[in-house]
Amino acid sequence: MKRPLCLSLCLMIVLLCLPGCGSTSVEDDGEGLRVLFIGNSLTYANDLPGLLENMLKQANVEVGRIESVAFPNFGLQDHWVQVQSRAAIAEGGWDVVVLQQGPSATEGRPSLLEYSRRFAGEIKGAGARPALYMVWPASTRSFDFDGVSDSYQTAAEGVDGLLFPAGEAWRIAWRQEPTLALYSTDGFHPSLLGSYLAALVMFEQLTTHDVRALPAVIPTTDGDVTITPALARLLQEAAMEANEEFSR
Repeated sequence: MKRPLCLSLCLMIVLLCLPGCGSTSVEDDGEGLRVLFIGNSLTYANDLPGLLENMLKQANVEVGRIESVAFPNFGLQDHWVQVQSRAAIAEGGWDVVVLQQGPSATEGRPSLLEYSRRFAGEIKGAGARPALYMVWPASTRSFDFDGVSDSYQTAAEGVDGLLFPAGEAWRIAWRQEPTLALYSTDGFHPSLLGSYLAALVMFEQLTTHDVRALPAVIPTTDGDVTITPALARLLQEAAMEANEEFSR
């Protein structure tokens, strides 16, 4: 569906004024890993890019620049028709650009596949590699997990991109401990544990480091949140198993 350019620009201006969303960045020091996130509240909840950055620093991985362009209720089609996401890609200098929209198990699947391909062309043209951040369905639609997984795997294969199988890591963790609170209270957005597990998945693929060497803390922007060593190991091993089975 085509939208008038003026409507898209107005929407972008309004969204940039909303708290808790929009673009966040780490100062570029000219060296190190450079990652751009394009997504929605499943990306900016608990500041997933910040969690990843802090994990990288914990492991003494050089971080060059981590930025995100993420707005509430945005799919990749919405990002395509507004200016900021594509302009950020065109700046260049990225190693990986991470694409994320909603679960996309059913109605959203065609949009995910089409616009991941469109974005991949621009991402590769800017010298970076696309990656798909596989999310999860709402808790009330747990039967959609297989569809979500298939949609994101298909999208990643279609663009020859990386796949960060966070939703599969959630399922693996639940098989070990079904009471884990990976959802927030709304039954859709991730809890801090859920975002931490997603960040572990990304960390392992981006660095090839052993995530089990990370300390038993969740490194938020407000300080470290300590978890038990047993819980840390469970989540770390869930991330490893998901990557071993589903990464590409």
